[in-house]
Amino acid sequence: MQGVNPSAPPSGAGCADCEAAEPQGWWFHLRRCAACGHIGCCDSSPGQHASAHAAATGHRFVRSFEPGEEWFWDYEEETMYESGPELAGPAHRPLDQPAPGPADRVPADWTERLHR
Repeated sequence: MQGVNPSAPPSGAGCADCEAAEPQGWWFHLRRCAACGHIGCCDSSPGQHASAHAAATGHRFVRSFEPGEEWFWDYEEETMYESGPELAGPAHRPLDQPAPGPADRVPADWTERLHR
């Protein structure tokens, strides 16, 4: 996969943009940029930061940052790949971090706030 940097570590344990926001945001699921390691929230999340990162940078591939998921998504071709190159660890969010998360910022009506 051209445009994938297997040695780029994840930017953190959660969505970098939700963490940097004022007030801080929350996410449903996490995606990892396969070019630079930026962790962003999925398109179902209120911020949709993973796809915004791809659009702003031209980094077309993301990998799920959820436990048990190894698939990649190509934003340019709108294609899913069941697997791809091994990326620098960790491969997913911390197991003690819930989805949606982080637990202390998820609103009670979170299901009504998801993008569908």
